[in-house]
Amino acid sequence: MTSGAAALDFPVPAEPGSEGGGSPVRAVLFDLDGTIYRGTEAIPGATETVAALRAAGIRCVFASNNPTATSLDYSRRLIGLGIPTAEADVLTSGGVAVEWLRETHPSDSVFVIGEESLIRELQAAGIQVTTSEQADVVLTAFDRTFSYAKWNTAFQALRRGALFAATNPDTTCPVSDGGLIPDCGGITAALEATSGRRVDVVFGKPSRIMAEAALERLGVGAEEALVVGDRLETDIQMGQAAGVRTVLVLSGVTGHGADSSAASAVLPSVRELPGLLGSWDQSTS
Repeated sequence: MTSGAAALDFPVPAEPGSEGGGSPVRAVLFDLDGTIYRGTEAIPGATETVAALRAAGIRCVFASNNPTATSLDYSRRLIGLGIPTAEADVLTSGGVAVEWLRETHPSDSVFVIGEESLIRELQAAGIQVTTSEQADVVLTAFDRTFSYAKWNTAFQALRRGALFAATNPDTTCPVSDGGLIPDCGGITAALEATSGRRVDVVFGKPSRIMAEAALERLGVGAEEALVVGDRLETDIQMGQAAGVRTVLVLSGVTGHGADSSAASAVLPSVRELPGLLGSWDQSTS
């Protein structure tokens, strides 16, 4: 792919610790929770960083593994934080799941272990949502209403051969008080343990499906993109698997003691991103 946007004059190294020589960055995929904001507050410097990148002609797209809100919901939240963002500039694991199911299984019925917001998003796309164990697809997601009845319906459908899909692999989800609550990965694991099935397809980070959707939305090839996030097992792993350079920020779930060697660079927060890119530029001048 190519892009008509101007590139930052900051060549980014293709590998961690290298001395530059990579293609210039034309687009950045930002994680949201723990990277751009925490709870209801923008992370200090996040608003200014996004504005600086956009001023340099860099396309910024945002991605979340949380399927309980739509792209429109997230765009409104970002606007409220002072980061003007179009609905088309936000990817969610739920939205990617909806698009994939609409394109590849348009006539299949889907049993959802998920919250009403995801169910409405599926229905709005014309996907048949069912409560029957005769479902063609079982889709697991973050679900604070998870029950034994839902577990059993999904279990019976999987035993009958339903496609086994999950919005995201996260086992926990950060909350505003700094704690964690169980996420989709735990529900998926429960079904895997009881049904003897392995999940067939995962849509959220680090899935290749999400990576391809992000690159398409960014409008650039992998060599011109940068992924910035706070989770090694999702954000950084996705970038690495897709051949995209990565920056790990320590403003979210990953602490200073973690093995961050998989990332191209590590920063305290997104506030330091323009300075990092500038220092990489100077190393090649």
